[in-house]
Amino acid sequence: MTKPDVVIVCTPDYSHDIYIVKALEAGCEVISEKPLTIDAGRCRRIFDAVRRTGGKVRTTFNMRWTPGITKVRELIASGEIGNVKHIDFEYYLNTSHGADYFRRWHSQKEISGGLLLHKSTHHFDVINWWLDGIPSEVFAMGNLVFYGKENAIARGEVDRTKYERYTGVEEANGDPFRLVVNENDTLKALYYDAESETGYIRDRNVFREGINIEDTMSLMIRYRTGNVVNYSLNAYCPDEGFRASICGDAGRIDYVEKHGSHLLTGERDIHFDEGEHLMHLRLQKHFGKPVEMTIPKAIGCHGGGDALIQEQIFSENPPPDVLMRNAGHEQGAASLLIGTAANISMRSGQLVKIDGLMALNPSTRHLHELI
Repeated sequence: MTKPDVVIVCTPDYSHDIYIVKALEAGCEVISEKPLTIDAGRCRRIFDAVRRTGGKVRTTFNMRWTPGITKVRELIASGEIGNVKHIDFEYYLNTSHGADYFRRWHSQKEISGGLLLHKSTHHFDVINWWLDGIPSEVFAMGNLVFYGKENAIARGEVDRTKYERYTGVEEANGDPFRLVVNENDTLKALYYDAESETGYIRDRNVFREGINIEDTMSLMIRYRTGNVVNYSLNAYCPDEGFRASICGDAGRIDYVEKHGSHLLTGERDIHFDEGEHLMHLRLQKHFGKPVEMTIPKAIGCHGGGDALIQEQIFSENPPPDVLMRNAGHEQGAASLLIGTAANISMRSGQLVKIDGLMALNPSTRHLHELI
């Protein structure tokens, strides 16, 4: 009988805690995709299993390992703009990648937790890491305003609502949101040929009934260290990337990234020029001239972050992690609990205190003090 040393969890988000707990109870270490899980109750179950077994859980946040985000962290940590007081972070998904979350299981909040869990935990973690902070309070607003049947009908696009899926539907020909999963070899083998066994329909209409996640969201986040963050995510934009403005008491950093599509078929955005510079960083100290910094494009998936984090995970002798980019279950929770609190806030219309959901080591103020 063979017993694994490590279990890698990459199932749909709502089931992460099931496999993490079982793996810990079997004496295995765990590597989990983000989000660690989708709500505070499941998160407590993971924490209880870690305490009970003494096991180890790693949360894989590959955005920490990309060159531009790393440079911003280095500038903040070196005191270039003094003590950070405020961050504006705007993430925009395009009508290729963004729409794809509405074709599949991610469009059901009970499975994915919504985009504030499945997608935004990347961004919340980056902000936590930049600030070296632990979030304490969240207020959020959001809604489904573009995708879904009702929104299409309100725009006069009734014809786009008449089919449940895209593949094999003649009416869907010419629909710019159409994804066909039986013409590309990868998609056909991975999804279409397996439908009779899995029941998983990968190409569902983004303007169908039953979508219950938001496609536009705005948050205010306060940290134990007093920092305040404005965050927004929109999933129906013409292009894709993010903008972050980090204001300190001695200056400001403005950082912009532009991304391409993320579909398995290798499609690219119509307006995406591979030759243009995709990362722009501007540093300006108080009373000084702005400095434009060039961030070299990294090789590999997810902006070059995947290769570096995989080296940390799979190499027998990984290089030292001097920037403290490796994250355990507590730092994983610091990210997902922002999304959990935001979901509650959107329902209730009230500010939500994260410690009221789950206390993350209350005696600490900084992210690096968490595992």
